Amino acid sequence: MSLAGQPILILRESTERSKGRDAQKNNIAAATAIAEAVRSTLGPRGLDKMLIDSLGDVVITNDGATILEELDVEHPAAKLVIQVAKSQDKNVGDGTTTAVVIAGELLKKGDDLLAKKIHGTKIVSGYKKAASVAISSLEDIIVSTTPDDRDILIKIATTALNSKSVHMAKGVIANISVDAITKIMEKTSSGYTADLDNIKILQKQGKKLSDSYLMEGIAIDKEVLHQSMPRDMKDAKIALINTNIEVSKTEFDAEIRISDPMQVQSFLDNEERMIRDMVDNIINTGANVVICQKGIDDLAQHFMAKSGIMAVRRVKKSDMEKISRATGGKIVTSLEELTTEDLGSSGKVYETKLGDENYIYIEECPSPRAVTVILRGASKYTTDEAERALTDALSVVRNVVEDGEMIYGGGSAEIHMHHAVKKLADETPGKEKLAIQAFADALLVIPTTLAENSGLDPLDKVGELIVAYTKGKKNHGIDLTKHGEGGAIGKVGDMAKAGVVEPLRVKTQAIKSASESAELILRIDDVIAVKGGGEAAMPPGMPPGGMPPGMGGMPPGMM
Repeated sequence: MSLAGQPILILRESTERSKGRDAQKNNIAAATAIAEAVRSTLGPRGLDKMLIDSLGDVVITNDGATILEELDVEHPAAKLVIQVAKSQDKNVGDGTTTAVVIAGELLKKGDDLLAKKIHGTKIVSGYKKAASVAISSLEDIIVSTTPDDRDILIKIATTALNSKSVHMAKGVIANISVDAITKIMEKTSSGYTADLDNIKILQKQGKKLSDSYLMEGIAIDKEVLHQSMPRDMKDAKIALINTNIEVSKTEFDAEIRISDPMQVQSFLDNEERMIRDMVDNIINTGANVVICQKGIDDLAQHFMAKSGIMAVRRVKKSDMEKISRATGGKIVTSLEELTTEDLGSSGKVYETKLGDENYIYIEECPSPRAVTVILRGASKYTTDEAERALTDALSVVRNVVEDGEMIYGGGSAEIHMHHAVKKLADETPGKEKLAIQAFADALLVIPTTLAENSGLDPLDKVGELIVAYTKGKKNHGIDLTKHGEGGAIGKVGDMAKAGVVEPLRVKTQAIKSASESAELILRIDDVIAVKGGGEAAMPPGMPPGGMPPGMGGMPPGMM
């Protein structure tokens, strides 16, 4: 910028700026590169990625959210796409790869439209209308279900697990996820709710992945305090205590002067009496197991052991809350207020070895509202990936239990949305028509990618899907299970028969997330980046340190 031939510098000298078509192409290229990074992991035949961080730690996974979280990305547009995955994972727990792949395809199509001199706002407006129609069109293919339909819930979990590397034990993991959700779900006035925080996942290397199991209770990595305490308690009555079972120290320094040696003994006797009273309060409630969030004095341990009480201390707050929900006990903060009604109950509490460590198992709870999944596996890589797969399976089962709505997968939903958006494009005049048509075509990236990742011809398979849809076969998708019609993998078939089902919530959120991120990036036409630190810009002639010596403030030499 200049005024009467004199240049006026507005931005710092180190600032980099790109605008117009260059900025758009740069942003779109960065965002689509992120989408391409995860595209090959989509579907049952998707491949894994090995990620190595700066410390040499290795992660092997095909979970989209994990891959994008591990990537050290600098480009701001790429970071926006990664935020899509995080949002998808946080809200619905699955479908991250789908959302990112669709976002990347929308940006590719948008780039083609920008190259044809179609304004960004026209493209964004068309995308918004198309996304709205795509999401609303899913209502036509919704299948309702209930939490009592175990077969459907198993199919939901299995579909999510088909694309994971734990597929060899997917039957075990699917059953665990359905059992866990049905144990912790609660009925509300509007339906059901299930909080995944009430499911504790405990990894333990050793044995096979298929040896994983669900425990109707809680396992904690602690051991019984005293050697004389029982290690196995049947018909446990559990006191959950969030206070120290010991004599509290004064909050301020105090000096006690003793003139008679007998006074020392009286102090010790008084301390013993106070601890004895605390333990008596517990004994009087009928508790035979004490789980304490804080400390337990050695003398208190002795008294408890003599009374046949099992005790555990320093238990994490999160574990205390889960034990409370599992056993029905109430966490108390004062021993004086502890009553029989506050106690939790379980069939048995016992100490056992899991691997080479001691754990306390609280099992056979009457109606547990918190459970533990024990994941086994040959290595840390196996159990880490198994936990990611289990979390996805738990999330999709939770979504269907809460919403009672699902749709068929295998690309059938995308074909349905494609036709609905294409119909809107045919009815829309002007340049918005091109944007809406581009959105419709972008939706085909999911069945295309499913076919590509399975070694099939994507043009043939997508063509077959479109023909099947026009003949009224709305549930048809690409069957990549081992039960394909005619015994072949990759045939276009009925997803209801194949048992390939997905939660409606996952698909809806994927379209929303993908559309919004693409719209956000397509609206950017100017990127201004300040590189490095340095001094703030000064008027010409001004030294970097600020005012010249002797100007303003104190004269030189006077401090």
